[in-house]
Amino acid sequence: MARRLEGKVALVTAAGQGIGRAIAEAFVAEGARVIATDVEVSKLAGLGGAEHHKLDVRSTPEVEAVAKRVVDAAGAPNVLVNCAGFVHNGSVLECSEDDWNFSFDLNVASIHRMLRAFLPGMLKNGGGSIINISSAVSSIRGVPSRYVYGASKAAIIGLTKAVAADFIRQGIRANAICPGTVESPSLEQRIATLAKETGRPPQEIRQGFIDRQPMGRLGTPVEVAALAVFLASDESSYVTGQPHLVDGGMAL
Repeated sequence: MARRLEGKVALVTAAGQGIGRAIAEAFVAEGARVIATDVEVSKLAGLGGAEHHKLDVRSTPEVEAVAKRVVDAAGAPNVLVNCAGFVHNGSVLECSEDDWNFSFDLNVASIHRMLRAFLPGMLKNGGGSIINISSAVSSIRGVPSRYVYGASKAAIIGLTKAVAADFIRQGIRANAICPGTVESPSLEQRIATLAKETGRPPQEIRQGFIDRQPMGRLGTPVEVAALAVFLASDESSYVTGQPHLVDGGMAL
């Protein structure tokens, strides 16, 4: 490893599994001091080289309390990765107001809370890199049964661009990562749920996810983490305000 993040403090939400965990592990390997957070702190077990914090990003008081602890102990992060999210399955006709509110609260408002809590310290320190996990399924591409998910992930791209524009002269870079379909515990859970709801074999549903990827395979969390390392590092110092696809050609 080139240890491209040596000397940087990086905070990652939803670091217990999937993309968030792969990013946290990659940051540790690249020399960062990593603060790994998750609403289920037990999921952080085995994530060596990182500090573990319980964090429910849907709670403003909890976000503010963790921000104070982290900043007091390690200073404001140089890198902030907002990875928490939820995939709702269904069209507008299957999306209740509760579904809509929950999806936007977890996928979008959580980032707002994190920015409000951590951005002032980042600005005081002269800047940093903000990385928000959006999706190819957003303003980039629509797919069936992803009504509120696509809307909320599109909002993340808009939010990212707004933050980048507001603070571009103050050392802040903000970018969004937009994955295609990626191997993860979340995907396995969705496959199991759809199999139960439809009576179809899990293997058939899994193949459907693979078939919608032009590359003919699912992505891996490690492939997404590699892009996060670049956006966190000084190598991307001239890159801000952009959605970055790592999608196996899904948006072609």
